[in-house]
Amino acid sequence: MSGPIAPENYDPSAYPPFAVTVDIVIATLRGGRMHVLLVERGADPYQGAWALPGGFVEPDEDADTAAKRELIEETGIGRSTPVHLEQLRTYSDPGRDPRMRVVSVAYVALAPDLPDPVAGSDAAVARWWAVDDVVDGEIGLAFDHARILSDAVERIRAKLEYATVATSFLPRVFTLGELRAVYTEVWGEALDLQNFRRKVLAVPGFVEPVDEVRTGVPGPRAQLYRAGDATEIVPPFRRAPHGEGR
Repeated sequence: MSGPIAPENYDPSAYPPFAVTVDIVIATLRGGRMHVLLVERGADPYQGAWALPGGFVEPDEDADTAAKRELIEETGIGRSTPVHLEQLRTYSDPGRDPRMRVVSVAYVALAPDLPDPVAGSDAAVARWWAVDDVVDGEIGLAFDHARILSDAVERIRAKLEYATVATSFLPRVFTLGELRAVYTEVWGEALDLQNFRRKVLAVPGFVEPVDEVRTGVPGPRAQLYRAGDATEIVPPFRRAPHGEGR
């Protein structure tokens, strides 16, 4: 089906041209710490600087399709590993890109213990960085990606209060202790295991027990769970006010 036909008196040159890109904050837990994927830019602008993976939206794509394509092309992630992908917000500061007017649609992607990435065509190197190291300013980012990352981290922290996305950081089956560890790391605060257990099990469909045994792990056998069908946490969890965690 063809799109709408522009009026005969419409003149595209009367409007300033601009491009649309997607930028993706890909977060995972590695060694118990939240990490974010960054790529070292292989071309100008900001050649040699670290940046979020992403790229331009093609003429025949919408932003969601472009984000999924870039996720695979630049990192190799998303081919077989389940990834939670959602739109964060739009960034449209006129001076955010020195090449031309570029509007970026940013995304957040969450997945469990992702492997080492593979850099794409316009990236020299792709690697994981601990989120705290980047947000604290130890790693300078190209464009306005420091702002995008900061917004994404706050989105993730806030969303763990009212949505079940914490299970996106975990493998197919997990213990409640491992789920608690996600909250502890993302929120930066210690959570009492028994209180956490009661809260999780009181939310219908948050997690579901499975009749499986995890082998090769010493110590008492813990009940294993998988993610349930629920998407919302009612009533929501509450984290400590900002600054009272670690």
